[in-house]
Amino acid sequence: MTATQHADSSTAEGAITPEQFEAEARAFLDANAERRSDEAFVWGKGSANVSLFPERTPAQQAADMAAARAWALAVFDAGFGWITGPVEYGGRGLTSEYQRIWSRLGAEYLTPSLSIYGIGLGMVAPTILAHATPEVKEAYLLKMWRGDIVGCQLFSEPSSGSDLASLQTRAVRDGDEWVINGQKVWTSGAQFSDIGEIICRTDPDQPKHRGLTGFVVDMHAPGVEVRPLRQMTGGASFNEVFFTDVRVPDSHRLGDVNGGWTVALTTLMNERAAIGGGGGGVGPSMSTRLIEVARAMGKNTDPLVRQQLAEIVINDRVAGYTNRRAMAKIAQGQLPGPEMSMGKLSLTANMVRTYEALSAILGPKLVVDTGEWGTYAWTQYLLGVPGMRIAGGSDEVLRNIIGERVLGLPKDPAPQQ
Repeated sequence: MTATQHADSSTAEGAITPEQFEAEARAFLDANAERRSDEAFVWGKGSANVSLFPERTPAQQAADMAAARAWALAVFDAGFGWITGPVEYGGRGLTSEYQRIWSRLGAEYLTPSLSIYGIGLGMVAPTILAHATPEVKEAYLLKMWRGDIVGCQLFSEPSSGSDLASLQTRAVRDGDEWVINGQKVWTSGAQFSDIGEIICRTDPDQPKHRGLTGFVVDMHAPGVEVRPLRQMTGGASFNEVFFTDVRVPDSHRLGDVNGGWTVALTTLMNERAAIGGGGGGVGPSMSTRLIEVARAMGKNTDPLVRQQLAEIVINDRVAGYTNRRAMAKIAQGQLPGPEMSMGKLSLTANMVRTYEALSAILGPKLVVDTGEWGTYAWTQYLLGVPGMRIAGGSDEVLRNIIGERVLGLPKDPAPQQ
């Protein structure tokens, strides 16, 4: 199906009811995917969604990428790729209610993981839609949602993590191009990416929040070097990226010159929406899996374990309602607010509760790879949680944002110079 055909199809189906959409989605999944068995769901067999930042060989990565691209294309061409996106850019133009239906149904099937596209679609694409030129929107949005290209986020630097506005990567104008020099770090998926959203310092004489500009950069351009960083899970999901005289056309600028802080906030809030919305694998499906693990281990009657599980379910449900309010704002064209920070902080807090509950349920089996109980996948989950507590804003930074913007507390005093 071509982009034009997809757009025409979306327009014609704009009045589809949720019930009709669900039937359509169920029919597609039944025809193209295998139902997840109870055993596969509980123990993670045939799926990697209890692992965080897993270790993969080059051959496994290539196979994962091929499967992801094929599935993303099939899903998009069937009308389930960009469900809430604008029709003019290949979306279906439906509300978030339809996206929730698709996500709920998709969890019932064994399908290739699309996590490689998570950052590009959850963070970079919304920023392109909000701030890019029509040329860039036309060039990238449809390709990103079809799975043709992968995007990454290039924000953090060795000396500019939590204090993003102090970044030092420079972009200097040269006619109709910009020349970028500097280093980024902790860039998830950079080794697989085709484009990246980068924030650079374009005016060092302005206050640090005002001298920044955003760009879309070609990750295959001369002068871009990606070096993977290995985590304690064994995986290498994060990277450091070096830019040496990398040229970017001015048409690929995001927003105004020196207006990059607004661009960055759009990305950061969408990042927290994407992660807080369940990107880390904590949600109703994970809660159900934990309950079934407790039942299989004979711990479902233990009052302390039951209390732990109840807290996980309750916190997930409350965070879900907060996230829905935030997503409603985004759908109305408003910039995501501090509720996104609350969603991301709630997610990581629930991830900690999850591995504490797993420790009580599995005991020593949690850390012993016996080939049973799904222990290896759960161990990788446990080892990946510290990384999630940093990704998308550390817990400490998010608490400061909530304290200042929700509770109205004064800012921390600036350090003495």
